[in-house]
Amino acid sequence: MTQAAPHPDTAYKIFTAPQWTAFERGGVFAGAPVDLADGYIHLSAPDQLQGTLDKHFAGQSGLVIAEIDLAMLDGDVRWEVSRGGALFPHLYNRALPMAAVRAVRKL
Repeated sequence: MTQAAPHPDTAYKIFTAPQWTAFERGGVFAGAPVDLADGYIHLSAPDQLQGTLDKHFAGQSGLVIAEIDLAMLDGDVRWEVSRGGALFPHLYNRALPMAAVRAVRKL
């Protein structure tokens, strides 16, 4: 019997420029409109990032991609089935703290 591969220890959050500016100012991110509507903050695993960009952010400029240290989120990340049956990381029960951001890339 084979074991499932462990989940990665990092995930990514894609921000619009205004969302990123607010996050930098406030130090926490409560969520984008889709996050607030769904009740959790949507994240993408490393191998899901390009698909998320293509599906939800195509044609947008000024995007910011933050690499998130999942260990900093105290177990509030659930891996749930989403697009194409893949398990996606979702942050429940808390805002995303700036302290969890490992790296930032602007597009």
